[in-house]
Amino acid sequence: MAGIIAGFWARVERSLFPHLEESLGPLTDKQKRLVAILELVRIEEHVASSVLQMRGRPADDRQALARAFVAKAVYNVATTRALIDQLHSSPQLRRICGWEKAKDVPSEPTFSRAFAEFAQSELAQRVHEALVREHVSPHVVHHVSRDSTEIDGREKAAAKPKAEAAEAIPAPPKRKRGRPKKGEERPPKEPTRLERQVEQTWQEAMEELPKQCDWGTKKDSNGKKHTWKGFKLHWDVADNGIPLAAVLTAASPHDSQVAIPLAKMTAERVVYLYDLMDAAYDAKAIAEFCRSQGRVPIIDKNSRGHDVVPMDPATARRYDERTTVERANSGLKDDFGGRMVRVRGPAKVFAHLMFGILALTADRLLHLAA
Repeated sequence: MAGIIAGFWARVERSLFPHLEESLGPLTDKQKRLVAILELVRIEEHVASSVLQMRGRPADDRQALARAFVAKAVYNVATTRALIDQLHSSPQLRRICGWEKAKDVPSEPTFSRAFAEFAQSELAQRVHEALVREHVSPHVVHHVSRDSTEIDGREKAAAKPKAEAAEAIPAPPKRKRGRPKKGEERPPKEPTRLERQVEQTWQEAMEELPKQCDWGTKKDSNGKKHTWKGFKLHWDVADNGIPLAAVLTAASPHDSQVAIPLAKMTAERVVYLYDLMDAAYDAKAIAEFCRSQGRVPIIDKNSRGHDVVPMDPATARRYDERTTVERANSGLKDDFGGRMVRVRGPAKVFAHLMFGILALTADRLLHLAA
């Protein structure tokens, strides 16, 4: 992987940067970083060009708009208005995205409409998957670190669904305690969500989880509870901090409810050997599922009020690799727009985060060549 990326980086430095500086003038380090990321992800290849439009008013170039949203993540810009201002003031940035003149930059409503289209078509998700399949899939990944991080929402939390009237949905009969009597038949026990997820596809499992904005509670590294309104981003990160797969849920679902579908999603993209998870994922069904797939689960134990046997030194050393996902959490939020969520609705929120994850993935791949 590193050799391929190093060859790509050498071509960019030898050919692309001199060509751009000859036509655009000197590029800043930030602009060079953006050029390399855009050249690696090639998002325009996944956007239908507006050139073929035959009827109606010509649409603004969606390819340039898609590149601009990647630039927004790389520059960690808070709002679309601020991005447009930078495009107007910087000829280099504007031409890197694909517009020759300031008057060619679309209006803010056009940016908003294009973003809604990209969210609906899952553009950033598709480009990220293609990037992972091209540059990570050919190699065996040793450790996949799994975690979630809170995402603050700027919308009203959804109301909890009201309980149905007791007479509308009769309660299931209570199971008798103890062994059944001779000849007595008892209804089979309903499978838990984790047990159902083992048999479901990851798409089916994710359909059962809420995605609307609501309230969530999570313990921090010091064991103190933190409550927020919004969403929760769940993702798998490989060695070297490369994001492999991500999904978005409401803030309320427990982390363990997403482990199995996320593991299935990642396994469709890469071959890996170890699942690294913290104590929130300490469930028998999760560990057994990982083993059934030929992988080794390394999960921190949840004490549940009892003494816990510590990991052996070799296992603990592997578990320490899980810091990659913690660094990815802070990297996404501090450098790639994870704290700058200004859109509403799970589809748009996830699209915003995925543009950041796409830029972060390309940035991590480029670091392999450094």
